Amino acid sequence: MCNLYNATTTFEAMRQLFLPVHDLTNRFTLQMDVYPDYPAPIGRKDANGDRELAIARWGMPTPPQFLKGEVDYGVTNIRNVKSAHWQPWLGPANRCVVPVTSFAEYGKVPDPVTKKKPLYWFALSEDRPLFWFAGIWTSWYSTRKKKEGPVQADIFAFLTTFPNAVVKPIHEQAMPVILRTSDEIDIWMNAPTDEALKLQRPLPDKDLIVLPQPKAEEEEPLLL
Repeated sequence: MCNLYNATTTFEAMRQLFLPVHDLTNRFTLQMDVYPDYPAPIGRKDANGDRELAIARWGMPTPPQFLKGEVDYGVTNIRNVKSAHWQPWLGPANRCVVPVTSFAEYGKVPDPVTKKKPLYWFALSEDRPLFWFAGIWTSWYSTRKKKEGPVQADIFAFLTTFPNAVVKPIHEQAMPVILRTSDEIDIWMNAPTDEALKLQRPLPDKDLIVLPQPKAEEEEPLLL
């Protein structure tokens, strides 16, 4: 499950690939790690069907049978698109794209010293060019955080699929659905649902890499 991604890009890069008519982000420049319930940019359609860039919180409504108490922390990854819970949001009006430059998954084996699982980052190349997750969004009234209380908020999540050979050794359950071209974005934003969901497939192995792990900082020499 992908619960962390990074978007380090410019408003102009997002604009050129998504071609929005409107901008509700105040020309937002992305330089951030995004965690569940964080606000982040998405590309979507407005009420008139025009494309716009907007800000939404990460996490779609939890299916009622899985809610525990009044707080709905949200669902970040969506795999089972045949579920009746997701059907109302799979049409073009509720589809969105999420700008990303890399995404993370935890490894399986904890570090013997720190006892923490290593974090691996995936990108299209070491230059980390912009791509998009295929997602859905809605406006929802719920309690996201107990201390915040009930709020009306625009929220989103993205689709996942089975992992390719790059992701599977690290996370064998799933990987995000990735869109790289304006044609793929057009299909996801506009096509009938059956056609759009054909994009729910893993990225080819050759088109994704695991980024090099950061080197541990060397201790400075002790000066006597």
